[in-house]
Amino acid sequence: MDQIDLAIKLGRKSSSSVSEWEKGKYTPKIGVLNDIAEIFGVSITDLMNKDLSSDDGIRDKVISMYDSLDANRQQAVYNFTKQQYNEQNNVIEFPAPTRTQVSVYGAVSAGTGEYLLDGTPELVDYDGAVPEHDFAVVVNGDSMEPTFEDKQIIFVKKTNEARNGQFVIADYDHQAFVKKFMRDEHGARLVSLNKKYPDMLIDEDHELSIFGVVVF
Repeated sequence: MDQIDLAIKLGRKSSSSVSEWEKGKYTPKIGVLNDIAEIFGVSITDLMNKDLSSDDGIRDKVISMYDSLDANRQQAVYNFTKQQYNEQNNVIEFPAPTRTQVSVYGAVSAGTGEYLLDGTPELVDYDGAVPEHDFAVVVNGDSMEPTFEDKQIIFVKKTNEARNGQFVIADYDHQAFVKKFMRDEHGARLVSLNKKYPDMLIDEDHELSIFGVVVF
């Protein structure tokens, strides 16, 4: 750009001021410096502190080429630029927590048995790793705390049998529960981890069906 061209862009009638700036005789005032920075598309900080004579217009070329790319290629340019920036500045990025959706088949009580399993799944957001399972349910109540908390999603493998000490999903007198299955000299029963809830005896006076065991 000629001196007179710059002078005109700055609203001046002659190029004398521009010539004096280039010779180092005078320094433009801050407002003029800001105008010059805008004209040449650089930051005022770079204009005042950096040697821009080696800049062969790479920035403008990159921006021009970027604007001509389709959306997918623009995203690729951004990803590469971000990688270069992170490497230069020793930035370490940690992956975001994985979030997925699981099909939850109703609720099981960890309390008084007020909920029943139904056959209609509901897609629910879930953070974390999902183990291999056959179905998932949500816990309602606090009888299995601290292992299972209220509103926690738990994953289940289908089976109608359980080993001593396993956590089971069971239908007890037509209501669904998550409990610990125990069998010892005192007989078979469903046990709550929260001791304020009594054991649920398994005998001829109660109907029991096991849906599955909890997987972790």
